[in-house]
Amino acid sequence: MRHVYRCPIRWADMDLQAHVNNVAYVDYLQEARIDMLAGHARFGGAAAGQGTLTDGIVVVRHEVSFLAPLVYRPEPVTIDVWVAKVRAASIEVAYEMYDVEPDGARRCYLQALTVLAPFNFAADQLRRLRPDERERMERFAGDAVSRTAKLGPIGAGFEGHLSDLWVRFSDVDAYGHVNNVKYVEYFQEARVLFLRELAQSSGGQWRQWVVAHTDIDYLVPITFRAEPYAVRSWVEQVGTSSVTIRADIEDPLTGQVLSRGRAVLVGFDQATQAAQPLTPEQRQRLIENVQTGR
Repeated sequence: MRHVYRCPIRWADMDLQAHVNNVAYVDYLQEARIDMLAGHARFGGAAAGQGTLTDGIVVVRHEVSFLAPLVYRPEPVTIDVWVAKVRAASIEVAYEMYDVEPDGARRCYLQALTVLAPFNFAADQLRRLRPDERERMERFAGDAVSRTAKLGPIGAGFEGHLSDLWVRFSDVDAYGHVNNVKYVEYFQEARVLFLRELAQSSGGQWRQWVVAHTDIDYLVPITFRAEPYAVRSWVEQVGTSSVTIRADIEDPLTGQVLSRGRAVLVGFDQATQAAQPLTPEQRQRLIENVQTGR
């Protein structure tokens, strides 16, 4: 059963190209997911003292494909959200964001998948789903969605582009962890700095980008502290009109990788609102910086 959520578009979510920023999309998905999971309580709730899924669940992976730009308008956008698969210790939640055209056709802006895991905050560890939780989540069951592989580690001695990551107090959620949406913003900020440095060193005119796809694996919760974390970014693959940027969020104090991300960027023409090839200077500079990270 698909849960339908009508999501308002905020003017503050617009980027420099007058599109909804890719970070805001993931925020919208979170709102739709919470609205669906709140139905866990409405459909009978949990047993006394056990809490509900909305009280003890963490995101362990996002996969998001951006299919068409979404611009500001007063009307909300529709998000279908459903449970694609229930496993012993995880739930796969799928989404489709769209408008219905006057002829009845769907204009789809996004398709995505989130992998959730129940979490025992008292013990600070993941846990298995209880039978009653599985039964309630299966009431939201819909079409299965294919998943991509988890992102792998980088090799020893790998450098990449390093940028400091300062966690803001407002980034932390009710669990005391940085909210999953903020990771998308962290990767974006590091990616912008990395690509800006490449552009400044190339001497050519670089075209604008849009994000076509992003994956994030959440490995260890990030918490607020005075010392910065670090984001290590690198070019993984270059196409005719696209580039794949990989990045890790690391703890410089321990060397531990906290999250891994990947973004596929596509050259974009603001005038035509369509994809376009990278400039020769742009493509050459990116190719010079390709590293597999393995």
